[in-house]
Amino acid sequence: MKLLSQVRSRLSLKLFVSYVLIILISLAVLFVSAEIVVPTAFDRHMSGMMGGSDMMGRMGMMAGETMGSNLYSAFRSAVADALLRAGLAAFVIALVSSILISRKVVSPIQEMTTASRYIADGHYDQRVTLPASADTGTPDELGQLALSFNQMAEKLNQTETMRRQLIGDVSHELRTPLTTIKGSMEGLLDGVLPPTPETFENIHREASRLQRLVSDLQELSRVESGAVPLVLAPLDLSGLIDSVTGHLKPQFSEKGVTLYLEIADALPRVNADQDRLSQVLINLLGNALQYTPQGGKVSLTVGLEDEMLHVRVSDTGVGIPPEHLPHLFTRFYRVDKSRSRAGGGSGIGLTIAKSIVESHGGYIWAESGGPGAGSTFSFTLPAVHS
Repeated sequence: MKLLSQVRSRLSLKLFVSYVLIILISLAVLFVSAEIVVPTAFDRHMSGMMGGSDMMGRMGMMAGETMGSNLYSAFRSAVADALLRAGLAAFVIALVSSILISRKVVSPIQEMTTASRYIADGHYDQRVTLPASADTGTPDELGQLALSFNQMAEKLNQTETMRRQLIGDVSHELRTPLTTIKGSMEGLLDGVLPPTPETFENIHREASRLQRLVSDLQELSRVESGAVPLVLAPLDLSGLIDSVTGHLKPQFSEKGVTLYLEIADALPRVNADQDRLSQVLINLLGNALQYTPQGGKVSLTVGLEDEMLHVRVSDTGVGIPPEHLPHLFTRFYRVDKSRSRAGGGSGIGLTIAKSIVESHGGYIWAESGGPGAGSTFSFTLPAVHS
C-alpha cells in the first residue's frame, strides 16, 4: 500500500506539473501577445475617436493624449488583472484535475497490482474488474491492459490445471505396473507365487510398460520444448507411406484387418523430417489397428487440397463419442475411463503426433460418427513445389 501511495503521489505530481507548464506557457503567450497587439490597437481606436476639424482635432489630441495615457494605463492594469485571475483559476482547476485523473488512472493499476500478488501466491482464479470502456468493444489503454491481464491469469490457471492433471495422470500410470511388480515380488518372497516362467514374464511385461512410459514422457517433453531438432528435407510422402505400411502389414494380416491405400498421383513433396513423420504415421495406423475388430478395414488416403497435403487414416472400428473428440490429443486422456492401458500404449502418442505435425507447420484433428461408426484421424502438411 505504501508503494501504491507513492505511485499515486508521483503520478499526481507529474500531471499537476504538466498542467501548470501548459498554463504558464499559455499565459506567457497571452502576455507577449497583449504587449505587442494592445498598444497598436489602442492607438488606432483612440485616433479614430479624436478625429474632426484641425482646431478641434489639435485640441482633441492634446486632451486625448492625457486621457489616453491614463486610459491605456488602466486598460493594461485591467488586462494584467484579468490574466492573473484567469491564471489562478486555471492553477486551481489543474490541481483538482490532476488529483481526480490520477485517482482514475491509479485505481485500476492498484487493483491489478493486488491481483498480481494473489496470482504470485498461487491463486490463479484472481481477476480484475474490466472498465466500462471494455464493454463497448473499443477499450482504452487501461481497458486493454485489464483484458490482457485477465487473459494472462486465465492462461496461468489453465497451465496450473494441466500441471496438476499431468502429475495425477503420471502417478496413476506409474502406480499400476509398480503395484503389480511389487505384489509379484512379495508373492515370490513369501512363497505364495511359484517362481515359474509365467511369473517372471508378468514382472518383465510390467517393467517394460514402465520403460515405455518413461521413454514416451521424455520424448513428449523434448518434442514440446523444441529440444528435438527437425532434420528438414524435401520428402516424397508416398514413398514414406509405402515404407511405413510395408512394416505394418504383417500386424494387420495377423489380426485380420485389411489395409487400403489411396494416394493421389503426382503429389508435390513436403519439407519434413522423415523419421518424425514416420512416427506420426505409425502412431495413427497403430491406433486404427488396435481399435478395429477382426474383419474390419483401415484406409489411408493422401491428396492435395489448397496447397496442403491431406493425410487421412480412417477405420471401421469402435468409434469415438463426439464429446471426446476435442480431448483426444490431451496427455493420458481416456475415452473409456475404465479401460486398462495394459493392452495399449502410454496414452501420449497422439500428443506427440500433434506436436510433431504442428512443428512442421501442419494441423491434426479427429472425426467420428460416434460409437460403432469408426473414426478418422487427419493431418495436413504444407506442400513444396520445386
